[in-house]
Amino acid sequence: MTSSAAASNSTASNAPAGTLGDNHPLKDGRTSDSPLITAYRGGTPSRRPVWFMRQAGRSLPEYLKVREGVAMLDSCLRPELAAEITLQPVRRHDVDAAIFFSDIVIPLKLAGVGVDIVPGVGPVLDKPVRTAADVAALPTLTWEALEPIREAVRLTVAELGKTPLIGFAGAPFTLAAYMVEGKPSRDHLGPRTMMHADPETWAALANWAADTSGMFLQAQLEAGASAAQLFDSWAGSLGLADYTKYVAPASTRALDHVRGLGAPLIHFGTGTSELLVAMRDVGVDVVGVDYRLPLDEANRRLGGTVPLQGNIDPALLSAPWEVLEAHVREVIAAGSHAPGHVLNLGHGVPPETDPTVLTRVVELIHSIPAE
Repeated sequence: MTSSAAASNSTASNAPAGTLGDNHPLKDGRTSDSPLITAYRGGTPSRRPVWFMRQAGRSLPEYLKVREGVAMLDSCLRPELAAEITLQPVRRHDVDAAIFFSDIVIPLKLAGVGVDIVPGVGPVLDKPVRTAADVAALPTLTWEALEPIREAVRLTVAELGKTPLIGFAGAPFTLAAYMVEGKPSRDHLGPRTMMHADPETWAALANWAADTSGMFLQAQLEAGASAAQLFDSWAGSLGLADYTKYVAPASTRALDHVRGLGAPLIHFGTGTSELLVAMRDVGVDVVGVDYRLPLDEANRRLGGTVPLQGNIDPALLSAPWEVLEAHVREVIAAGSHAPGHVLNLGHGVPPETDPTVLTRVVELIHSIPAE
């Protein structure tokens, strides 16, 4: 099969048309009026919503205990364990959302791509994907293979009650970057080169990644997640022209799998201050902003068109409380310029973070009336 044939052989054909059942939390009223969903939709929430990326992870002793002896990807694919880890920060911190515990490469593994998380390195593929033949040989993700994800979501939502669950997937460029490099990279030279040197193969790979991510998001939303975030870890390595031409169409394609479901869609990337408008324009309801750009400036660039999410600097979580508190208040003030604002970090929780500090930050945020 040629690379163009691989591009047209969409994994989307394996997934049924997306719908949310009547017992979905957004449909039966459990989460539709929650502070998080209200803010995502540009309304005034009953309290100022906050959650943290990587809030379920190595900063929590209960996470370390439950993960003892279990490999990372295995923990993501055991529904009861994934649900327990997802719930831990909600119990501890009283955050306004759970974020589904998973990993960017889980959809690859479920599709049959050889990949593992190597301690101290990150995701490593058995074989990088660098030629048209490599792309044509990629396995196809099936709807049936996603059952562990759906089950984990169902278990989680049953315990969350009125607290929304946010679905999660890596954006196509981030998935494809790992696949081309075969491991984490500082400059992502491989995928950036492929875009220009072999654009047909790049398009085929990006489309494969888009459909795989889209199905992963669809499984989570239909099983009970109330919102979904597309996370583009490595988009910041791209200039605007390359992002717009070679990446945005694939992100749009990924979101096409879920945009008709009625759940808020969030797009977040790191180092993407110059890409915010293009990231919004793939068709999302909320734009996440990392710690590099003040939210009032992000809102200006976006023309006040969408709610924002972010952007407490993770580095300040270990600063003296008076420094951190002042910073949080500054973020809230800057975010007040946007049509809606959900507090979050400008990236993930560092593993060495004291969990009691996160709890205190949540208490501070909730103590400041929403406007």
